Amino acid sequence: MEEFLINLDFGLFKILNTHWAGGDQIMWAISGTWWWIPLYLLLLWELWKASSKEWDRMLVRMLLLVLCITGTDMISARVIKPGVQRFRPSHSIELKNDVNLIIPPGKSEPYVGGRFGFVSSHAANCAGVAVFIGLLLGGGTWLWALLGWALLVGYSRIYLGVHFPLDIAGGMILGGFIGYLLWRVQHKLVGNPIQT
Repeated sequence: MEEFLINLDFGLFKILNTHWAGGDQIMWAISGTWWWIPLYLLLLWELWKASSKEWDRMLVRMLLLVLCITGTDMISARVIKPGVQRFRPSHSIELKNDVNLIIPPGKSEPYVGGRFGFVSSHAANCAGVAVFIGLLLGGGTWLWALLGWALLVGYSRIYLGVHFPLDIAGGMILGGFIGYLLWRVQHKLVGNPIQT
């Protein structure tokens, strides 16, 4: 079973790592932070409105959001990656000549990321934010749109050659779990933000 999953992961990686015209610049931007500042500001505004513009409710939710991002990042980068030690595609001996890497703007060497890739911290962070805020905003359209955003960021990491699909799936599961858990905590502390 393990061999089947690894072969499937390698096969999907080769398909999703195929580059297309203009994709390098787009996927580099999607994988970055600055590109998403307008989305982050919109989410904070929506969270403020959903908190009935009450500072105490907003503060609790903001602290839990920070805990969500910090938790997903620390668990993925400092616990799981060094524990599992699965090489990124960009560091894989088996795929050495089969990985399409990009050279970031202003750099002379391809971007390869750190040595280990399971689980993806980008996927964990984005999925945690998506589930936590998506549920705070009532689920439905917000939740699905934010999960789509998290998947897009995950795909960008595969496109850049620094994660396998299972790295992304593992990160999304971790992030989704932590986001849901912290949503439940905030629900107990300050209640549901949706006005009925």
